[in-house]
Amino acid sequence: MNYLIVGIGAGLGGALRYYFSSVSYKYFPFYFPSGTLIVNLIGSVILGILIFAFDEKEILNQNLKLLIGVGFCGGLTTFSTFSLETFNLIKETEYLLAGYNIIFNIFLTIIGIYISYILTR
Repeated sequence: MNYLIVGIGAGLGGALRYYFSSVSYKYFPFYFPSGTLIVNLIGSVILGILIFAFDEKEILNQNLKLLIGVGFCGGLTTFSTFSLETFNLIKETEYLLAGYNIIFNIFLTIIGIYISYILTR
């Protein structure tokens, strides 16, 4: 049942990501990935609200957390999870780990994309 809940949320998040990306390229320059930035920001805000406003106060049940947090935000963007994890490290004064998390996630994923690019040429 949990997989179905996550799948429904991910489908909705993915559809919204496609919508925002499509709309953003009509209004913003094509040379900057504004659609990705928009969904990353929206997903981070939604996940932050979910965790800090609802989860810590135990307002949401497990199914809603899976639907919105894992499914919807995961389908919309995985950047929201990265942002939350980095923020939690900073909040816990784990500045070095937060720095590593930022550096590794950004640079290693770019390198991963580059490797994929090279392998597929």
